Amino acid sequence: MKHNRRRSPGKPRVSPTVFDRLNPNVAGIDCGSAEHFVAVPPDRDPNPVQSFTTFTTDLLRLADWLTACRVTSVAMEATGVYWIPIYEILEARGFEVLLVNARHLKNVPGRKSDVSDCEWIRELHSVGLLRGSFRPTDPIVALRAYLRHRQTLIESAGTYIQRMQKALIQMNLQLPLVVSDITGVTGLRILRDIVAGQRDPQPLAEHRDHRCRASKAEIIAALTGNYRPEHLFVLQQNLALFDACQAQLATCDLAIEAHLQTLSAQVSTPAVPLPPPRVTKKPRDNEPRFEVRAPLHRLTNGVDLSQIDGLTPYTVLKLVAEIGTDPSRWPTEKHFTSWLTLAPKNKISGGRLLSSRTQPSANRAAAVLRMTAMSLGRTQTALGAFYRRLAARIGKPQAITATARKLAILVYRVLNGALVYRDPGADAYDGHQRTRVLRRLRQRAATLGFELVNRETGEILEPAIS
Repeated sequence: MKHNRRRSPGKPRVSPTVFDRLNPNVAGIDCGSAEHFVAVPPDRDPNPVQSFTTFTTDLLRLADWLTACRVTSVAMEATGVYWIPIYEILEARGFEVLLVNARHLKNVPGRKSDVSDCEWIRELHSVGLLRGSFRPTDPIVALRAYLRHRQTLIESAGTYIQRMQKALIQMNLQLPLVVSDITGVTGLRILRDIVAGQRDPQPLAEHRDHRCRASKAEIIAALTGNYRPEHLFVLQQNLALFDACQAQLATCDLAIEAHLQTLSAQVSTPAVPLPPPRVTKKPRDNEPRFEVRAPLHRLTNGVDLSQIDGLTPYTVLKLVAEIGTDPSRWPTEKHFTSWLTLAPKNKISGGRLLSSRTQPSANRAAAVLRMTAMSLGRTQTALGAFYRRLAARIGKPQAITATARKLAILVYRVLNGALVYRDPGADAYDGHQRTRVLRRLRQRAATLGFELVNRETGEILEPAIS
């Protein structure tokens, strides 16, 4: 496909503003896939709006031009990943770079061209009306890229497992009914033997592991089917792709381990020793097999987030890769939960609360905390008791969000050193909650002119002194 002819930046519009300029040394960039439109203050260049292609030579020329125009801060708006190369180049040159959410700009009508967009971005940035999106430090960004790619490999492997299951069902081989995981020890042995040419259920059933719950007779019955060549070909192809994903996953784990060791070697040894693990369980199938807690303990300056209930070392690794190790990037824990979109988005008009629904978001850190909150419902912990109480009152979806928000607050407090987490237990939480309910009931009864009586002892429960 031929590239479209480059558009001329056109004549810039000089728009007077009623705001005082907080920082005149700013520029605005509207990023695109083929070219970027850049606007600098009108008094810095005879042509204050220029376009640059996305080739590296032009991006370096863009950085030189901004330096010549005495620009110190740059705001950019983009979709996709087109902004990453120019962001990294400008950040390396010492510019303050803000990546602006497009939703914060689109509500102003009449600016539907790239030229108008970059001018408007510069105008808003000069009067301090723009906030940059969060981006971790460069080493954490690299760790985040490794872990996101690792998650992609896991999802791809899951897709190939589903396709293998489909091929088996089409041949009426009911292996998923007698084996909990077809990629486990028994399942993979049988699949590899089928792909190698074995069709007799009796030898295939000999691959049964002693831990398998299904009997050999059940496995023989499940593997008696119609071995059609086309479905066997699909099974073979997807098994090979699954094995390739597993090999790539092992290589990715080596890269993550090496990067973690490099990061931990750059920081000093914390004064607080690494505490013993909260639980001693084998890593799950998709979790890395290398040591995670020790380098994370060094990176977070002696903090062990895996002491919080529900957070495994791998979960903490994914969380740190998304939020970094410096909680001061958010002024308060409320700012942190708002950035995670775990706080209610209150819409108030005329003194009435119109809506308090949580804003939808693709925040990966919030997704990690939500998955952790779901797993807490089956634990005898204070967080588990909190989740069960809310689930019974307002439903599971809202309880997951509320528990994830509580987890986020705990993570924020532990990271900034304000809290050393110790689980009080489900019984202690239920007892504390019962005390709070009784106190409110006594206050309510006293207001209405009644008294609470313990039915077992006959004792009158005195109202609480407030």
